[in-house]
Amino acid sequence: MSEPSSVWDVLVDPTRREIVQRLAAGDLTAGEIASAFEIARPGVSRHLRVLREAGLVEAHPQAQRRVYRLRPEALAPIDAWRHEVSAFWEQRLDALATEVARGTHARTRTTTTGAHDDRATG
Repeated sequence: MSEPSSVWDVLVDPTRREIVQRLAAGDLTAGEIASAFEIARPGVSRHLRVLREAGLVEAHPQAQRRVYRLRPEALAPIDAWRHEVSAFWEQRLDALATEVARGTHARTRTTTTGAHDDRATG
């Protein structure tokens, strides 16, 4: 089985998504990341390696530790997809809002006209 390569493939794993989410709040050492999970440290190290190879995180040595930092630009494919989907739904929701407004306007006009007609005949 080959290693995940795209951002999408890498972020399918919930542990890696959680690591990315934690790094979005700020840089963390490998030990700080590992302490947040109930899996063995070598397992967390493998997740960090996959994230690093995909370009989602970068590691910097700091004394005897490795400090990990999120590379937000690597999330660009997900952001582009989100914009496409958002545009799709915004267009449809705008059209729905227009139809609702037309229905409300037509109902108000009918009610107002109907009330006026009732008074005229009574």
